[in-house]
Amino acid sequence: MATSRASGGAGAGSRVLGYLESRKNLAGSAGGLVGLGLTLAGAAGAYWPAVVAGLYAAGALIAPPERADTPYFPDPAEQLGVVREDLGRLREYVAEVELPPAAEGKLSELLDLYAALLDPGWVADALATEPEAVHTLSRAIRLDVPECVDTYNRTRWWTRLTPGGESPERHLERQLSVLFEEAERVTAGLHDVEARRQQTHTTYLEGRRES
Repeated sequence: MATSRASGGAGAGSRVLGYLESRKNLAGSAGGLVGLGLTLAGAAGAYWPAVVAGLYAAGALIAPPERADTPYFPDPAEQLGVVREDLGRLREYVAEVELPPAAEGKLSELLDLYAALLDPGWVADALATEPEAVHTLSRAIRLDVPECVDTYNRTRWWTRLTPGGESPERHLERQLSVLFEEAERVTAGLHDVEARRQQTHTTYLEGRRES
């Protein structure tokens, strides 16, 4: 209870301090000072408290609203740097896992493709302009691939106790194939974006030549 009261008091104090520093209070205070000036000059008469309060309220009402802080969004290059670090951690994780040769080869190809897309340069620059592609790549590195490998490990253990059905190795290979196809679509999409940009620039140059 004491903690609740203390936090409530702190919150109230913060709100009071925020209002004291607000534009409304500053504008209202300026109006109140005008009222005090009128009072000292004898122009307000016996109604000076109402004059001061009225001018304060008027100033607070006409004050412009508080401007909200512009939200911060990370730079695309910075975001790709974080995904690149995540890929490094993923490589360290899978290096400690024993995988069947076929799945290990497919996973190696997949991680190499991710690395090529994220490697600083014109490909990464193109990737940074495509939020959906960045999301796809980030999700695969942070969630999909680790889940595939972890599920394989757990299922392989159970299969030793209850053999039968499609092997965990086969499931893992299929999952990695799907992810590889997804990464290839991202690559093809980036290529199309660059091709459209080149065509647009060609059209611009030809139009400038004719004008």
